[in-house]
Amino acid sequence: MADQAAKLRQKLKGVHSHYHAKTIAIVSGKGGVGKSNIALNFSLSLASKGKKVLLFDLDVGMGNIDILLGKSSNYSIINLFENNLSIYDIIEIGPKSLSYVAGGSGQDHIFYLDKERFQHFLEQLELLMREYDYIIFDMGAGVTRETIHYILAVDECILVTTPEPTSMTDAYSMIKHVLLQQPIKFHLIINRAKNKKQGVDIMNRMNSAVKRFLHHDVIPLGTIPDDSAVTDAVLAQQPFLIHNSKSKASVAIEHVANQYLGEPSTKSEDSGFLNKLRRLITER
Repeated sequence: MADQAAKLRQKLKGVHSHYHAKTIAIVSGKGGVGKSNIALNFSLSLASKGKKVLLFDLDVGMGNIDILLGKSSNYSIINLFENNLSIYDIIEIGPKSLSYVAGGSGQDHIFYLDKERFQHFLEQLELLMREYDYIIFDMGAGVTRETIHYILAVDECILVTTPEPTSMTDAYSMIKHVLLQQPIKFHLIINRAKNKKQGVDIMNRMNSAVKRFLHHDVIPLGTIPDDSAVTDAVLAQQPFLIHNSKSKASVAIEHVANQYLGEPSTKSEDSGFLNKLRRLITER
């Protein structure tokens, strides 16, 4: 493992050294909407376009990114603290040269860090901020008193919902909960839509409600159709973008990634992610 970490350090050394990574939280109002699958395949699509991407599974104790990849991770983010490892020791490499950190299972105390452990976490994150184009956090479903700090600190959020009324209601509640604390850029992905028209209608309705009642815009990012190829890929423990690159879902996630990359960047040279996270955690 030490050899792997050394190779990763060497590979990353000097890459994009003048950039700060854009930080993105991928969230959902409730579980069961396919958020982690979207997070993984969106990250893979960005990586396939030459972007240097690190996917963090922050659904700690219930992480499934490595399961969706069909891999058994040597370490998870939990080991960063329990074994006093460096961030390079726990980064795994997936398809398309995607870097990822597994969330682990069976434990749930990652967000309850003492001052020393949290400082260690920040120091490790700082090492990565100039080495990746995107650091994507796959958050647990919903929002908690602890995870809200990460959501508020990132540059942008991508919210995943489905056409189900309960999913849409929970998605709106989450947007409201976050925006009442701090304005943040929200993108919206509709997953498992019957067709593109249904997805567009839902995105328009959601944006209208947010604009009317919360005085904020939600940016429509795209629709992922309800596609049996996604289920087939999950059963095969492969990302659907890899398992069937020509499936409707794969074509759609590529469109979503292109749409995202085509947006004008509002990010400054230093997003302030680490400073915001430090302040939010210490003030809790």
